[in-house]
Parts: sequence; structure tokens; C-alpha cells
Amino acid sequence: MKNQIYYGDNLDVLRRYIKDESVDLCYIDPPFNSKRNYNQIYNNIGKEDAAQAQAFIDTWTWDDNANIGLAEIQSNYNGVFTEQSIDLITGLEKVLKKGALLAYLVSMTLRIAEIHRVLKPTGSFYLHCDPTASHYLKLVIDAIFCAKGGDFQNEIIWERTNAHNMKTKAYVRSNDTIFFYTKSSNFLFNTQFTDYGEQQLKRFKADEKGRLYKAENLTFSSANPSRQFQWRGSKPPAHRSWGASLEQLEKWYEEGRILLKKDGTPRLDGLKIYLDDTQGKPVTSNWTDINRIGNTSSERMGYPTQKPEALLERIIKASSNEGDVILDAYCGCGTTVAVAQKLKRQWIGIDITYQSIALILKRLEDQDAGALDNVLIAGVPKDFEAAEALANRKDDRTRKEFEKWIVLTYSKNRAIIKEQKGGDDGIDGVAYIPESTTENSKVLFSVKSNKKLTPAVVRELFGTVEREKAACGILLTLYPMPNLVKESKKYGVYRNQFTGNEYPKIQVICVQEIFEGQLINLPNVHKVLKKAEQHAEQMDLLDN
Repeated sequence: MKNQIYYGDNLDVLRRYIKDESVDLCYIDPPFNSKRNYNQIYNNIGKEDAAQAQAFIDTWTWDDNANIGLAEIQSNYNGVFTEQSIDLITGLEKVLKKGALLAYLVSMTLRIAEIHRVLKPTGSFYLHCDPTASHYLKLVIDAIFCAKGGDFQNEIIWERTNAHNMKTKAYVRSNDTIFFYTKSSNFLFNTQFTDYGEQQLKRFKADEKGRLYKAENLTFSSANPSRQFQWRGSKPPAHRSWGASLEQLEKWYEEGRILLKKDGTPRLDGLKIYLDDTQGKPVTSNWTDINRIGNTSSERMGYPTQKPEALLERIIKASSNEGDVILDAYCGCGTTVAVAQKLKRQWIGIDITYQSIALILKRLEDQDAGALDNVLIAGVPKDFEAAEALANRKDDRTRKEFEKWIVLTYSKNRAIIKEQKGGDDGIDGVAYIPESTTENSKVLFSVKSNKKLTPAVVRELFGTVEREKAACGILLTLYPMPNLVKESKKYGVYRNQFTGNEYPKIQVICVQEIFEGQLINLPNVHKVLKKAEQHAEQMDLLDN
């Protein structure tokens, strides 16, 4: 199969495009408004920020979507909900009332039920969250997975070891929670290992040949009558049993792997484990060896909830093999799909914001020049009708999606999206171009989807360019605007000091021209997808 990226609501994508029992491993890191006061979330106190425009939606309100979702759960839409999950959400409605927290749990229940459907019987599910709602989310997963023969395997605690150094009136929170479930008891798991720490290494000592070893117990803490025999003068106590068969014990003895007492009988704790034969220490459910992404990390992409590749590498290696299908239904900046690509897995990524889709495509392209040759990209406008539908979308909960799409598409994913409205003089994006090896200039993008516009919008853009001392401005329109193109010619050209080339001071580009291949033509536009304030100092140059 081709790897797949879907731009759209993951619930709709899961229902329409992802087949039953087609996925080996699903990892999700869904958003939740953990920055709000917990008491406000629980008791529905406080006013929602309806004007919020983020890289992802992290504020939940009880609205028409929540009402529809609740009705779908209670009516067992598509037959994917269990009796337990229906009863759970119905009961939580009485406890939590119709507010932000219940809206979030309804949203998650809808999607977790679909994830269960698309997982193979041997499949695994990892849900990454924080303590704000982890206890509720575990109930939701239990009600869907365990009620259908699945199993809860682990609550993984990821201590982001360099995450916090702040003063607080409570204990400093430095961990996230990752729930690990399987669809059945027959599941794939590859044990992962870490290097021994200083204290563990102290257990090893050199034998007569200088080879480092430690002693492990030869018995198990269970009374198995078939394994309680006497062997070479030793026998486990009544409450324990040999941990291996007689044949294996003899094999170890012949290999010199058994430590002996002074009387020559085997020690019960005498199995020699050589350091150079081990893979390290098996990973436990407490992950303290993977740091969050630091401010200066080469991995850092400026995405607000970006997770380190090492975290996803551990999960993907543990619960899948090469060629298996990995799904991330909230793929954000694409860490899951990027790691899956490196580890030779097939993958499916879904995200509701075009900013994330553009970031993932650029990330894959930077990682592997041919990666996009085997990627199916669905949901991204391919013609004028689709672009017009995006611009006029009534349920645009994530806001500004048309602006994001057209700015990032025209700039070849190299602009920065202006996230906040108000006080920006209609500027929807910014890119940086070099004037010298040490100085940069800004390019301003403005987006208009109106059917009729007057030359005043061109004059306003020019005024902003002049005031901001930007190099030039680009007006991107949904519909062709010959009158604006004519107006833009009045403002002359901009000469780039780095190349000596001249470019129009103001350009007007419509959607149809973009579909015909007219993309940004400026000198060495800086790479996108870092935080805006980092660009002038930290961006590398990218050739056109």
C-alpha cells in the first residue's frame, strides 16, 4: 500500500477511508486544554476563548458537534460502541454536565471506538495524555477495548527529565501518561532494552578470565511440582521452582554458567549472566531516559506539542515489525510518520490543520528525498472548486484554514502563518529572504477570499510593507482580480541586495494561477515551521 496523509477531521477520515482490521499499531497524542485550571475544566467555570486560533484546537466547548457526538454514542452509530461505553458517557453527562470536559470525552470516545475497529486483532493502541484527564480517558478505553476482549497492558509514565524547573505551590509535574492497550491477548511485543546505569553495572564482576558477569536466580517464585526436583544436590524451597528444565540446567552447567557453593552443589542464585551477552536492561513502564525536545535541539520544529523521535521509536519498535501499518490520527508535526518511515513501516497520518500537513510533507522531504513518491495525499485542494469549498467552509473550527493552505502552498511551505487576528493589518503570513549573509528582509502575505475587491486592498498592503520596512508584499486571492493586478504595477520593483535581481514590490496571485504552477519566486526563502521569533536568528537558507 502507499503511505497516506489525510487532511481533515480524523473521525470522518477513519469512518470513510480506513478499513476494518487494517492497522497494526495506533499511537495518538490528542490535544487537551491542560493549561486551564483543573477546577475550571471540571466545573465548567470560565469563559471559553472563542477567538482562539492555534496550530491545533485545544479548547473544548459544548456545541452542536458535541450534541451530535453524544447522540451518535447513545444510539450506537455504526455499531462500534459497547454497552459499557454508552453507559459511561451517559453517566458522565450527569456528573460533569454538558461542558468542556464532557465535550472532550465525547470527542475521544467517538474516535477511540473507530480506532478499535481499524486495529487488527493482534494490534496495539497507545494513547498519550497528561494527568488533566487521564483517569477519564482510561475509563473510556476500558469501556471500548476491555469490553470487546482487549487488554490493558501498561500505564507508562514518561518523565520528561529536563522538562520543569519552576516554583509551584504543589509538586512540580514532570511526567506524561501513555496508556498501552491491545485488541486481544494475542499481540505482538518486541522487548526493548536500555543501557545499564551506574548502579546496575556495579552488580557485574569479573570472572577468572576477566569477563564481566552477574548472578541471577535459577528459581521462580511459584510452586510448580514438575520443577521442584533435586538437581546435583540442590533443590528449590517448597514455595519456589526451578526456572528451567533439567536439560537446560545441565546445559548451563556444562558451559560453566552455574556458580557453586563450597560443597560443590549449585547455588540457587547462581546463573552467570555475562554483560557482553545481554542487550541491556529491559525497559520498564517508567521511562526516565528520554528527554523532551530542548530549545536548541536539532529536532525542534516549533510545534507546541512536539514529542521526541526517541519516544516514538521505542513504541514503534516494541509493537510493530518492518512492513506493519502505523496509524497516527492526530499526527501534528509528523513525528510518528517520520519515525515510521525511518523504521521501514507503512503509515497513515491524519490532521485537521493544513499547517500540520505542510510541515509533515516538508519534514518527510527533508528526511528522504524520495519519501513523497510513495505517499497518497488526500483532502488537500487539487482544483478551484475544492479551494473555494475550503474558503467557504462553515464548520471551520480550526479557523484560517484557507489562509494557511494558500500561503503555505504558494510559498512552498516556507512561510510562517500569522496565528492571531487583530492588529495585523490583514497580514496572514511572513517569509524571510536574505539581503546578505547576516541580514534578512521580510515578505508579507495577505489573503482575500472575497468575490469583489477594490484597489484599496493593494494600497493598504503596500502601506503595510512600507511601514514594516518589508522587502515586498504578496496578495493571494481566491478569485482572479485583474483590477488588482493592474493596481499592483504602480508600486515598482524591489532589488534584492544579495542577488542583485529585481522583483515586483507588490504581486497579486489568484488560486487558479497557483494550480497552474505559479509559486513563489524569491531568493533563497528561509525555511518555515519554527516559531516566528526564532526565524531571524535560527533559520537555515533553502534554495528555490
